[in-house]
Amino acid sequence: MLDRDAFFRPIAHRGLHNAKKGIIENTRPAFEGAIAKGYGIECDVRPAAGGLPIVFHDETVNRLVAGKGHVRNLEVRDLKTLTYKNGRERILTFSDLLDLVAGKVPLLVEIKSEWDPPDRSFLSRVAKLAQGYKGPIALMSFDPDVMAVVRELAPKVPRGIVSGSYSGHGWWGKKLSKARAQDLRDLLLSAPADPQFYAYQVGALPTPVTRYVREVCGRALFTWTVRTAKDRARAARWADAAIFEGYEP
Repeated sequence: MLDRDAFFRPIAHRGLHNAKKGIIENTRPAFEGAIAKGYGIECDVRPAAGGLPIVFHDETVNRLVAGKGHVRNLEVRDLKTLTYKNGRERILTFSDLLDLVAGKVPLLVEIKSEWDPPDRSFLSRVAKLAQGYKGPIALMSFDPDVMAVVRELAPKVPRGIVSGSYSGHGWWGKKLSKARAQDLRDLLLSAPADPQFYAYQVGALPTPVTRYVREVCGRALFTWTVRTAKDRARAARWADAAIFEGYEP
């Protein structure tokens, strides 16, 4: 089960990053900054070549790294040579991250999904590392199919579903039908994963279903991404812990 004493604290979204200071999201300095302040860490994990779990948000390296191409094509040798656009940091593997954090603060790991069939080789590697980690860790994803596999592979590691309003024309628009998006919004596809917690979009709170899972079912509820005073007030009222960015609590 989720260790509430460990996790119910401010959680730094992709680490304590600050682009104006040259501290890039999901990098070693961002994570070290969060650790120094005692904040929990939220991060993203996706597969490189061969299913190697690396700490990176986007499908491509184009936005943040001095290079171009899909993350899924990165080989180990690429991780040793590519740098972020600040010219200093390199992409961390999931194993690197676990060694860095080493149980000092709770680690909330989002497994990225492009809504394809789950990559069991990649998920097996994530599960093995998470199960062997000595510290508070939880795994989550927008994709309930991913988390159903994680439930099978790492049943003792706390797992959750990430969701939100699925309104407008977000990244899901070309990947999901309207009906599936609505089901995901209402947490109707959660059962196979049997999540112990949810992480829900702060601007959509409260909803009847988030109140139900938190107040009736007793599930923990994180909320993302908290950036403004209004967000902070909403998070304090309707969630158990805020995943924050752009300020310090």
